[in-house]
Formats: sequence, C-alpha cells, structure tokens
Amino acid sequence: MTISTGKKAAAAFILVTVFLDMLSIGVIIPVLPQLIMKVGGLTISQAGLWTGIFGAAWGLAQFLFTPVQGGLSDAIGRRPVVLASNFGTGVDFLFMALAPGLWWLLVGRIISGMTSASISTAYAYMSDVTPPEKRAGVYGLMGAAFGVGFVVGPSLGGLLGGGLHWGMIQFNGDHHYPFFFAAALSLCNFLYGLFVLPESLPLDKRKPFSFHTANPIGAIKFLARSAQVMRLSFMYFLLMFGQSVFPTTMVLYAGYRFGWGPTEVGLMLAVVGILSAIVQGGLTGVITKRIGERKAMYIGIGASLIAYTAYGLAPNWQIFVGFIAIGCFGGLAMPNIQSLMSSKVDPKEQGTLQGSNMSLTTMGNIVAPLIFGYVLSTVTRPGVAVVYSGAAFLVAAVCTLLCLWLATGVRQSLAVEKAYGGEPQIDG
Repeated sequence: MTISTGKKAAAAFILVTVFLDMLSIGVIIPVLPQLIMKVGGLTISQAGLWTGIFGAAWGLAQFLFTPVQGGLSDAIGRRPVVLASNFGTGVDFLFMALAPGLWWLLVGRIISGMTSASISTAYAYMSDVTPPEKRAGVYGLMGAAFGVGFVVGPSLGGLLGGGLHWGMIQFNGDHHYPFFFAAALSLCNFLYGLFVLPESLPLDKRKPFSFHTANPIGAIKFLARSAQVMRLSFMYFLLMFGQSVFPTTMVLYAGYRFGWGPTEVGLMLAVVGILSAIVQGGLTGVITKRIGERKAMYIGIGASLIAYTAYGLAPNWQIFVGFIAIGCFGGLAMPNIQSLMSSKVDPKEQGTLQGSNMSLTTMGNIVAPLIFGYVLSTVTRPGVAVVYSGAAFLVAAVCTLLCLWLATGVRQSLAVEKAYGGEPQIDG
C-alpha cells in the first residue's frame, strides 16, 4: 500500500490496539453465559433470556454513547478517546470479576457498553491515514486483527474458565479468571497507547463538538443526508445484527446441542478467528483490488447467507464446523461496506461517520440479543424437538438475505472506480 512510513507506523499502533481490544472482549465470550447461570442459579432456558438481556443492555449503552465519542474524536482527536475507552474497559472488567450478584454483573455490562467506543474511533483513525482507494484493504487488516484476537481470546477464555486436564498438565479453571485477564489486557493496552500512540487528526481538520449530531437521533439524521450512506449503514446494521447470534447463543446452544463446554467453544471460535484473519487480512485487499468493492461485498454477504442457513439446519457438530470455512468469507462484506461509506463523506467528518454508523449498528445490539435469546429459550424448553434448536441461526440468515437485496442498489464511488481503471457501476 502507498502509505508513508509514519502513517504505516501509526496504522500498526492502531492494529495492535484493536487486537488487544478484541482479545480482552473475546476472552470472556466462552464463560459469560455460564457465569450468568452460576451467579443467578439459572437453567439453560432462563440463562438464554438473561444472556439476551445482558446483550441488550450492553447494546443500549453503546447506542447512546458511541455517537458522543465519535463527535469528540472529531473535536479533540482520536488518541484521547481511544485511551479513555481502554482505561474504562479495564476498570470495568475488574468490576465484573468481583461482582457479587447478577444485578451487579449487569451493571458492569452496561459500563462496558459505555466505554467500548475505541473500535469506531479506530476506524476513523485509519480513515485519517489511508487514501480512499486503499481503505477496504486496511479495513480488512483491522478485521484480521479482530480475527486474531478471536483466535487467542476465546481459546484462552475457554481454558481459563473451563480448565485443562491433559497428561501432566492439570489446571482447574474458574469463570472469574477470564475477567481478571481481560482487565489486565485492557489496562496494558491503555499504557501502550499512552506512550506510543500518535494523534492522527491534525488541528486544521478538526470540527467543533456538536450535540446536534452527537446523539442517536442526530447520528441517524447525519447518515440520512445521503441515501447511499444510509443504505450502506443499514446493510452494516443487518450484518452486525446477524452476527449477534454467536455471542448471544453459541455457548448455550453448543452445550445443549453438542454437549460442548467452554474449552470446546473456545477452540471452535479460534478456528473461526484463524480463517477470518486469513480472509480479512490476506485476501480482502487482493480480492477488492481485482474485482472492486461492490463485487467483493456481494461475495461476503452471499457467503454469510449460506453459512447461517447451514448452521441452523446442521444435524451434527461436524457439519456445523464444516461450514465455518464458507462463513468466514463473509468477512469480505463489512470492510468494503465501510470503505464505500467513508468515500462518500468529508474527511473532517470521518469520526462522526464511524460514530453514527456504530450508533445505528448498536441498535441491533439492543434488539438482536433479546430476539436471539428469546428464540433460544423457546426452542430449548422441555418438549421441543432438538432439531429446532438452531432456529436463531435461521433468523440471522433472513437478516442477511435482506442485506443482499439492499446491496443491489449500492453504487461504486467514482474515485475508487477510477483507481480500479474502470467506469462507475450503478445498479438500482
């Protein structure tokens, strides 16, 4: 990529930040639902509903605070927002590790949603240091950092929470250990950024903070200024909505359907992370350069649709795992959607764009866990045939099908199309 040495270094800092963020988040995925069961003394069916409530509370907090932090990053710079988010997340994981009851644990999840804004600011940071025609590839690298974080995070979370008993190695896990580990990672990430993360937004490119756009309603109005940006953002919303099926239901579903524990779920998510890192880090830039953002986006959405349908209908774990390779090509969709969006917005508004987009997306994080949790709770009740237990994945498939339909009306940006050596392609 044609990026200066200084910008390459800055991009490397952000990629490490994203990796550590996702590692700290991923490490608690295999154990949070079981911790909810343990702390609350709940059955699987009851835990399905409570896991949905926890996810919705996290999404609501993120929905309310992400546009504020996006606007702040346009006004005061990306660096202080990222650092404040990392510090707050670390303190919150400590709070959750020490939570004495279910409601305290819920409060901790709400605080986590408030402080988890560094991802949207990280995307704005990358927009600052990357030319428009290169952003899909860079966003793919960020997706790879997500993927690598999910290779290490859930695997460690499964081992720390479920233990390891293999030959001479005897380690008894505890559901609280991953939270202490995640707290340490987040606080180390804060210290890392404090000393080495440079600011990416020059003073002359900043804009005053405004509550007019730094709120959920203002965020939607900002996106709605352009029909194409709004369409792309809603597509991103649908894809993120569908992806919520994994953190909401996977641990409980895999335990109910396949008899898996935290260790098995962690290893399965590690496979997902490895394949996702290969697709997003190694293939997204190459594929997008060859066929363009729109076609790469289509491939990603189609792969997700096939995978969700297969997950929902899989009669055994072998078939479920077998379709992970196809599902990971869904990682082509989001980087290209974000690249298309960023090319249609002024450079001074990249933070507002990413904050607004994430704000709309978190509406899905509010509703999706409730829907998926309710569906899982319904199909795991006594008397319901086990064949219906994958229904939540079929709901995700329907969302992805709607996203594919909306994609037919997306236009390729003129500047990027010229960079590919072609003419603008317009559908719908």
